[in-house]
Amino acid sequence: MGRLRTSAAVVAAAVLLAAGGCGGDSGSLPGNGASGGNDVDAIDQILADAPVAPDSAIPAGTLMASIKQRGTMNVGGTDAGPVFSIRDPVTGKLTGFDADLSMMLAKYIIGKPSTKLSITTVDTREAMLQNGTVDAVFATYTITPGRAEKVDFAGPYYSSGDAIMVQKDNTTITEVGDLNGKNVATEGNSTAAEAIKKFAPGATVTLFQDDASCVAAVRQGRVDAYVLDQGILLGDATKVPDVKVVGQPFTTEPYGIGVPKQNPEMKAFVNTWLQQIESSGLWNRLYAATVGKVVTGTSPKPPAIGGVPGT
Repeated sequence: MGRLRTSAAVVAAAVLLAAGGCGGDSGSLPGNGASGGNDVDAIDQILADAPVAPDSAIPAGTLMASIKQRGTMNVGGTDAGPVFSIRDPVTGKLTGFDADLSMMLAKYIIGKPSTKLSITTVDTREAMLQNGTVDAVFATYTITPGRAEKVDFAGPYYSSGDAIMVQKDNTTITEVGDLNGKNVATEGNSTAAEAIKKFAPGATVTLFQDDASCVAAVRQGRVDAYVLDQGILLGDATKVPDVKVVGQPFTTEPYGIGVPKQNPEMKAFVNTWLQQIESSGLWNRLYAATVGKVVTGTSPKPPAIGGVPGT
């Protein structure tokens, strides 16, 4: 996910446009459920229906064979990302679009959804794949040319980008064109301000210091909408009951499954598996049970596998 700094001029505008912050609501967002909005029962059924690879697809000497012999797949990711990968503090169960994709892949290789999670960061993902600490990274991992020089990417399996948050009862904003003539919030350290100007040039952009301040401005009606990376907005929507994420992202940020470059057979294997779960409808079912619980509209078509440079 990319939250990069805008130009100094744009950041400076935040002082004029959003002076005073947003009062008492600018702190951390409230929570509303250990499962992060995910449909745990539906996910259990999806995992039960997930396929297992034939022995012929796992030749001796491959990374897949090592994972199968080990009996668990070592995965890099997070356990604190609502919708994509979050751990229930009571049961210890990890659920989410990324988390359950990793378990489906583990089942495909091993015969059961057995994974061991290692927490990764933007700074450690490539190193953990290169040194063999993890077999794969599922972490809303945006495919970029620089990263693709260090690791391989299977996929893309999901297309994110800037999306829109509005109040729960808002029916006038459903897509980016509806932002024209509206007051739209975003973070001062994101690239979303330029995206709003490009896709909705008639919008007024108001910059705030952080995510919680933007959410509070929407809730209080001081702005009409909030634009930022969809993954962040989806996480917010699981914590705040009076907002929603509408439509699909209007910029493109392809997420890939990171795999070791020193094991090129893993990339081809994972791509074959992705094609299978997409064609069987399992991808759409998992989307509906996770991301689809907090974003409006029907499940999108999965992005074309290998359709991004570096995959």
